[in-house]
Formats: sequence, structure tokens, C-alpha cells
Amino acid sequence: MKTIVIEGQLRAPETLGSKSALHQLRKQGLVPGVIYGGAENIHFYAPAKAFKPLIYTSEFQLAELRVNGHSYRCVLKDRQFDPLTDELMHVDFLQLNEDRKVTVTLPILFTGTPEGVKQGGKLVVKMKALKVRTYPRYLKEHIEVNLEQLGLNQNIRVEDVQVENVEILHAPRIPLATVVTTRALRQEEATAAPQS
Repeated sequence: MKTIVIEGQLRAPETLGSKSALHQLRKQGLVPGVIYGGAENIHFYAPAKAFKPLIYTSEFQLAELRVNGHSYRCVLKDRQFDPLTDELMHVDFLQLNEDRKVTVTLPILFTGTPEGVKQGGKLVVKMKALKVRTYPRYLKEHIEVNLEQLGLNQNIRVEDVQVENVEILHAPRIPLATVVTTRALRQEEATAAPQS
């Protein structure tokens, strides 16, 4: 699995909770963050550009945060942007512990051409990612969902997706994708129907 390495610096304890210290960091192009989930929370900062490959992507990736000589294997849990400038303001990371389950959102990778599309239907994707809970060792870049058997006016639902060692946290009946009949196909069927 792809891992983004981010080099950061520990924030001085006296700067925690200081708005002026945060303002100074951001003026220098640095973004404050916190790593939680370990023995104690680690407050750090790193250059804004270091977070770009992790934040501006639809892929699920791990982060290796290197702070003052220590390395932390993490997942990104939250990020805050300035409502006016859209600049990254703060990041939260969860440190992975092999013995503790983690909840993350994994993108869905749809594969295969649905049978219904071959018959003239149109594929409509309803969900692009799934929220799951699993141990860190079972994390993956995406969940693959094969659509080849999907016929006209059929759905593939959450309950149809089975991933070993991974618990999907959505209601089972939620549709992920469906093949709908197009207007052209409906007109074709109406024209082909015998006139009485």
C-alpha cells in the first residue's frame, strides 16, 4: 500500500493553545497537526506542501510521520480548511496500532462492463467509497467490486460486497451502482412492441 512520508517538527509545549503561535506557523507555510491514538497526543507541524499528496487524492493511503527522530504509522482522520482561502489549516492523524481496529473510508474500484450496459443501459454509480472497520494489517487501497453480472434495472448493494477480515459499516440494502434503461432503449422497445 502506498505510504506518504511527511517530515515534521514537534511543537513546543508553550505554543499549544496559542493562537498567535498558530498564526505564525501558517504565515511560514506550515500546518499544525496532531497524532492521537498512541500513549499520548503528539502536536507537530510540517510544510503545507508535504500534505498535498495525501489530501488532494481520492486514493486511500497511509502516512508515515517522522517527528523529531520518531516515526509514526498513521491514517489521516480529519483536515480543516480556511473557509475563505481554502488553505489547509490543521490535520488530525490516528496512529495505527496492530492490535486495535481502525475505522476508515476506502474508495470503491468498479471493474468489468455490466451486462445491462452491453444491452444499451446506462451505469449509474451511487457510492464511490465505503466506511469500514478492520485491523491495520487488512487495510487496502480500495475495495474491488465486479459489475459484469449486473443486468438492466438491477442494483449491486452493500450486502453483495464481501471483503475478508473487513466489516462494512453501511446498511446492507444501500445500492452502490445500478444499470438504468436509457430513453433511447425505451423508445426502441416501444417501437418493437407489436401494435394492437
